[in-house]
Amino acid sequence: MQLTAPATGRTDTRPQARDADGMAVASFILGLLGLLVLNLFLGPIAITLAAVALWRGTTRRGRAYLGLTLGIADLAVLAIAMEMSHTVSWSL
Repeated sequence: MQLTAPATGRTDTRPQARDADGMAVASFILGLLGLLVLNLFLGPIAITLAAVALWRGTTRRGRAYLGLTLGIADLAVLAIAMEMSHTVSWSL
C-alpha cells in the first residue's frame, strides 16, 4: 500500500527561483494595474517586488524589468497628474 502521491517527474531544485519568477510576474501585473488605479500604493510595491525578484535571480528578468519600469511610471504619472491638478490626489 502506497501512502504518498506518485512522483510527477518534475523536480524543482530551486524553489527560491520559482518564488522569484512569481514575484517578477506579480511586479509586472501590479505595475500595469497601477497605471490606472492606486498608483501611490501599487507603484512602490511593483518596484519592490521587481528588485527582490532580480536579486533572487529570477529567470523572468524581462518581466521583472518591465515591472520595475511600470512601477516607476506609476509614480511619475501620479506626480504629473498632481502637478497638473494642483492637488494631493487626482481623478480622471
